[in-house]
Amino acid sequence: MRPTPCGAEAVRWFTSRGYIVAVPMRRGYGETGGAWAEGFGGCQRGDYGPAGRETARDILGAVRAMQARGDVARGAAVVVGQSAGGWGSLALAAQNPPEVSHVVNMAGGRGGWQGGVPNSVCRPENLVRVAGEFGATARTPTLWIYSANDSFFDHALARRMVAAWQEGGAAADFQAVGPFSRDGHNIFFAAGGSDVWGPLVGAFLR
Repeated sequence: MRPTPCGAEAVRWFTSRGYIVAVPMRRGYGETGGAWAEGFGGCQRGDYGPAGRETARDILGAVRAMQARGDVARGAAVVVGQSAGGWGSLALAAQNPPEVSHVVNMAGGRGGWQGGVPNSVCRPENLVRVAGEFGATARTPTLWIYSANDSFFDHALARRMVAAWQEGGAAADFQAVGPFSRDGHNIFFAAGGSDVWGPLVGAFLR
């Protein structure tokens, strides 16, 4: 994968509001950086808990590295994760690190497109179960945004996940938005996406 450029719409939405933005490349996703650590045992196992926690470990490492810089203001960070990064951001919220004040989950999940088929998810019941496990300890505020035409995780599955999260005792602001472009799974980084998610994120961070 390639790093997201600083001029990307999603980055500019935050920098225009005074944020310093880091878009980290997690282990195994770029040309360097070690082996991929986020495997979930394939469709038969669907072991999404450890996979999410490994993602969370990389996210928190990036947050701490940024907060150690002299040009970054003191205070907790806002974490935004998309797709597998969204799932990892929920795993991070379950740990309640003091370095993080808010978590935004954009179309988060794992195991989508099983067999190359849209909205076919490996062991979706495991996603729901682990969301409940994460929610049992999470007290960090979270915003969940899923589009109606997300080809990985549709509204029905997203609602099951957020319900399990809430049953675990965690709060969540769930926003089921309408269809976006050809595939709503890409709403965070796509051109025009901030017109949809921007007002929701802005209200969440007030």
